[in-house]
Amino acid sequence: MHKGKSLLVGLVSGAFGGLVGLGGGVIMIPLLTRFLGLNQHQAHGTSLAALVFTGLTGAHTYWLHGSVDVAAAALLAATAIATASLGALFAHSLPEWQLKGAFGAFLIVVALLLVLKPYYAQYSGSASGWVRVAVLLASGIVAGFFAGLMGVGGGSLMVPAMVLLLGFSQHLAQGTSLLAMVPAGASGAYTHWRLGNVVTGIVPGLIAGIILGTYGGATLAHWLSEASLRLIFAAILIGLGMRDLIKSLRLKRALLGHPALR
Repeated sequence: MHKGKSLLVGLVSGAFGGLVGLGGGVIMIPLLTRFLGLNQHQAHGTSLAALVFTGLTGAHTYWLHGSVDVAAAALLAATAIATASLGALFAHSLPEWQLKGAFGAFLIVVALLLVLKPYYAQYSGSASGWVRVAVLLASGIVAGFFAGLMGVGGGSLMVPAMVLLLGFSQHLAQGTSLLAMVPAGASGAYTHWRLGNVVTGIVPGLIAGIILGTYGGATLAHWLSEASLRLIFAAILIGLGMRDLIKSLRLKRALLGHPALR
């Protein structure tokens, strides 16, 4: 039963990640907690472990279409590797209700970034030289920490930074972020695994689903306009984010000893 569910979770998450250039963790984590019964810490760690394969599969597909900047991905990953581990450690230190609430707020921010995608590209810059290097390294620091903390690939932060500050096209930024998440995600996932937050038994099913789903989503991204899908996904993320915020408050109230408010 869990194998079938994990395969389905991987398919849905991989397709989402490949289509809109995110790791898919924003979809995978709510599915892991709701349908597979993982707690919030386990969902973050397991998601990050599986999303390494989203990066590999998605980046390869984008590379076949000429939409990966390997040098930029290496610079992003250079700093993200270290901060992803720190993010994982910080996530482990948070109580369940705080981590769930933080993830709910993160989902809403990601949804807003998705809605604003068509608008921020027109304000893109074109930094070069050492400024370009500095932007990529700084973006890796922030994205890596949030990857480890939230159990996601970091593309939700990397992609806007590359488009807005470096003048990357949307597809090039998405492919580059998928490649950068491979070493960064592996670093965060390893830390989560050492802390006992990776449910290894369901990872193979997630990986199989992710590989199939990401290939399909990344391929469609080069054939279809994702405008309507983007808005649908944004609405779903806002709903999931609000649900997690409400659950976080209930967990907090229960912890503080208010049974009537549970």
